[in-house]
Amino acid sequence: MIAGSAQRRLAPQNRTVTTPPDAAPLPGGLPSDRRLRVEILIVLGLSLGASAVYSLVAIANRLTRDVPLGDQTATLNPPRDQREIFDLIYQLLGVFFDLVPVALVAFLLWSTARPHLGRLGIDGTRPWRDTRDGIGLALVIGIPGLALYLVGRALGVTVTVVPTALDEHWWTVPVLLLSALRAGVTEEVIVVGYLFARLRDLRWGPWTIILTSALLRATYHLYQGFGAFVGNFAMGLLFGWLYTRYGRLLPLVIAHTVIDAVIFIGYPWAAAAFPGLLAPMPVPSPSSTPSP
Repeated sequence: MIAGSAQRRLAPQNRTVTTPPDAAPLPGGLPSDRRLRVEILIVLGLSLGASAVYSLVAIANRLTRDVPLGDQTATLNPPRDQREIFDLIYQLLGVFFDLVPVALVAFLLWSTARPHLGRLGIDGTRPWRDTRDGIGLALVIGIPGLALYLVGRALGVTVTVVPTALDEHWWTVPVLLLSALRAGVTEEVIVVGYLFARLRDLRWGPWTIILTSALLRATYHLYQGFGAFVGNFAMGLLFGWLYTRYGRLLPLVIAHTVIDAVIFIGYPWAAAAFPGLLAPMPVPSPSSTPSP
């Protein structure tokens, strides 16, 4: 009786487990459409999607102030603490944790076959050519971008953007270079490489993807004003078209990083040389706690 009872308990049951159609993997190992949409929302919610929401709130806040939009200021690299060592620690922690979503999308799109990050447009086969193309692209869009910023300032639709308010420490330039690299890597890997891959998995058309990516890029820069919105939307269209045509992400990362590095490091000199065009160097007023 005991053996028979145990045998009945251990015997396999002829049950059929039904997987909901929208949760089942698609042919080729891709997740279902619903899971892909949820994944996209999670990734963006942990990164630049959240930045876009904060940016919308920020522009609403700016527009409802008594001070005109053109008389307001946005500081991109503010000090984080009055004590130098803790300012440095907070700066490095900010860069590190901002890159975690990049690691997440690399994990999600990692391929066991080479190139492992091919779905992100990264294969490492042409580093010198990618570098050349990235620097050339930075030159092509850098000057028009500056001109658009100055037009926006003249029209009063763009805030005064202060690229850095850091004091001069031995680590200031390396931290600004890391900040530029963070922006280039985070924005291009997530908004171009990852988003294009996943929206293609959802069978979106090329121009729908390009416009969506450009709109997201423009929105999380909207806190700088409407001139920045227009400029970054145009940059998103160009980057999206180039990525769709050539499928290479590193030139976009390099171009973005070079532009930001020149702006961050060259700003103190430019502000002193052209005070009528650019804002004077601000007096740092660090907070006692790190910004979120």
